[in-house]
Amino acid sequence: MIRLTRLNEREFIVNAEMIEFVEAIPDTMISLVSGKKLMVTESVEQVVERVIEYRRQCHKPLFSNTG
Repeated sequence: MIRLTRLNEREFIVNAEMIEFVEAIPDTMISLVSGKKLMVTESVEQVVERVIEYRRQCHKPLFSNTG
């Protein structure tokens, strides 16, 4: 899940796995696999960075083998 901001400055959480594509037209629009579209204040690059960080966190080991 990633935190984003609507154009009215209200924060919300979206499931990053449901994002189909992101485009700037000129505001950032996120299209979900359901067909729903979301306009956000973050740039396309910021959305991509948040999705990448989310995926890194998903694949991070829960426990370390050191120690």
